[in-house]
Amino acid sequence: MYPYYFYRVNGWEQVLSLLRQSLYAEEMVCAMSSELFHIPETQDLEGNREMHDHLVPASYHRVTAVGSSQRLVNGEQRSSIVETLVACINNAENQDTEVRAGLNTMEENASSEYKPFINMIIQWQGQAEAYLSQAKESIQTMGVSLNGNEQQNGEYNY
Repeated sequence: MYPYYFYRVNGWEQVLSLLRQSLYAEEMVCAMSSELFHIPETQDLEGNREMHDHLVPASYHRVTAVGSSQRLVNGEQRSSIVETLVACINNAENQDTEVRAGLNTMEENASSEYKPFINMIIQWQGQAEAYLSQAKESIQTMGVSLNGNEQQNGEYNY
């Protein structure tokens, strides 16, 4: 059992803020990369569909991590909430690796006209990853282990 009172007064708000910033950056990645499907010159851009195969679960895990940290800020104190938060951070990080690979493929295959736009998406992805990493570090400084909580294939079995 975790000493939740210590956590509540020492950092869940910071974790929530960092995760919200990560989610905001993820929103920009989603909006901008999805727009490419609606532009005739980029609708079939190599790497975009594959990147979205990982962006969707990465987004889900960020949303769930934000919700979990909000619950902790609100005073809920079950270890299962912390375990959910940790699993989602780890799963989002794993998906981010493949998102970045897809973005690199997109950048390599885009016409010169769209490279700056894709580079902006890559910058937003970098922000999403950086804030997620900072949230993870913040949780670790509170004494929460972040190892061994990944769900199989990044999915939950309910």
